[in-house]
Amino acid sequence: MMKTTTQKYSKTKEKSATIAEPAMGYGLPSLNHFIIKDHYSLVKKARSGVDTQVFYSLAETIKMPEKTLASVINLSPRTISNYRDQHKELDANYSEHLLKLINLYHLGQEIFGSVEDFSLWLQRPFYNSEEKPMDFLNTPGGVDLIATEVEKIAQGYPI
Repeated sequence: MMKTTTQKYSKTKEKSATIAEPAMGYGLPSLNHFIIKDHYSLVKKARSGVDTQVFYSLAETIKMPEKTLASVINLSPRTISNYRDQHKELDANYSEHLLKLINLYHLGQEIFGSVEDFSLWLQRPFYNSEEKPMDFLNTPGGVDLIATEVEKIAQGYPI
């Protein structure tokens, strides 16, 4: 009878491993080299500036209208367009904000399984509140706050 229990456990374990593997294969492939985990490297990269193409790649990857993403990082769509036309990199503040958003969406994709599911979560109000996580993304500190909340979800804390 113990042998049957072990076999059932073994089959269950195999199934969960196969389900988890495909989810890990997805990500933000066009932006992978902009996923920066340590703060020093992120700030250093931000100070050197980020090409405007990264902005457009992020907008496309997360399926967010360029106008909305521009407003999240506190720039006008016209300014972003001008920077692109002039081959000018984003200033340090905008670069840092954009890099933090890339990291957040990467984390959200890892925890929620897809960028789409994470984007849906960003639009849902917090428990007992009218505020949505998306409302906090217009500052780098707000991005950090939401990243902390996503990490809490990953650890099993209710939000």
